[in-house]
Amino acid sequence: MSNLQIGLAIAGGLVLAAVVAHSAWSARKNQPKLATPEAPADQSPTHTRADDMAERQEPSFDGESSLGSLSNLASLMAIDKKPGLDALIDVMAPVAMDEEVSGEAALAAMPATRRAGSKPFGVEGLNTVTTQWELPMAGQRYSAFQCGVQLANRLGALNQIEYSEFVMKTQAFADALGGEPEFPEMLDEVARARELDQFASAHDAQLSFTLRTLGTAWSPGYVAQNAARLGFVAGSIPGRMVLPSTERGAAPLLGLAFDTQAAMAEDPEQTALREVTLSLDVAQVPRDEQPFVRMCESANALAASMDGVVMDDNGNPIAPAAMAVIGNELQQLYDTLDERDLSAGSVLARRLFS
Repeated sequence: MSNLQIGLAIAGGLVLAAVVAHSAWSARKNQPKLATPEAPADQSPTHTRADDMAERQEPSFDGESSLGSLSNLASLMAIDKKPGLDALIDVMAPVAMDEEVSGEAALAAMPATRRAGSKPFGVEGLNTVTTQWELPMAGQRYSAFQCGVQLANRLGALNQIEYSEFVMKTQAFADALGGEPEFPEMLDEVARARELDQFASAHDAQLSFTLRTLGTAWSPGYVAQNAARLGFVAGSIPGRMVLPSTERGAAPLLGLAFDTQAAMAEDPEQTALREVTLSLDVAQVPRDEQPFVRMCESANALAASMDGVVMDDNGNPIAPAAMAVIGNELQQLYDTLDERDLSAGSVLARRLFS
């Protein structure tokens, strides 16, 4: 072999090595950021029962066990959906009874579905002992009933077809118990439904920020780890986390969502995320929880920790001044909802804006 051939072979080998090295560097550079193992807490010689409970409840982020821990925390947040009917947002039809009725009989007479079209349908009984309206329960006795259907929700206003279905369900319930219902005028209630729907549509605020990476993509575990440090826990849907309310049973303050398919991938840590969405459903959360302040703080903290930028729906960076303007407008919305007796976070607001 000549010196020229040897030189060419050496040069070719060097080029091949450079290509392999560059490919490895590129692959490493493009790999999404992964969650880092949490340093184990220092173990002191003595432990209290409270310390042990705190350790067991602390979420970890080292694999499938982390998802289970977060899911357990999320299970504590089931929203308390009270069934109470209210004339402000419901059509009400009283059902007069000649004699008391047992809870078992009332439950047996309930319709198979609790909806009239797209609107929730409900029944309440007047408890003879407590003299309170409540959802019929076994072991109780009731002297009267009232049926109701919601006037409006995010699917629109109650229409005449839905009202007619409400009448049929109520009449069937009353007939089964030997009661006599009294219905309000359909046209009046449908008109009231349209007015309420117009108000709700004009004051239904659902805010969102998009957090986009400035460089390397994120893995789902990396996002979950950084969000968990701010108090977020796994939601019931893959790719969704929530910031729980300080009040047990209340709606979560904020939502954090990313690609569901990435979260459900066979190896989620090898999937790349370039953006996540932080959201606030204004009507679902009381103003005294300061959810928008928490939203801004969370967005800025995540952007700082994950090397990202906070964007609006149009893909433009959101400056602190713009956040302040949104916050001021939000206070006006809260005032308007209060004046209508539909304060954000109240049972009625949560029902209407759902």
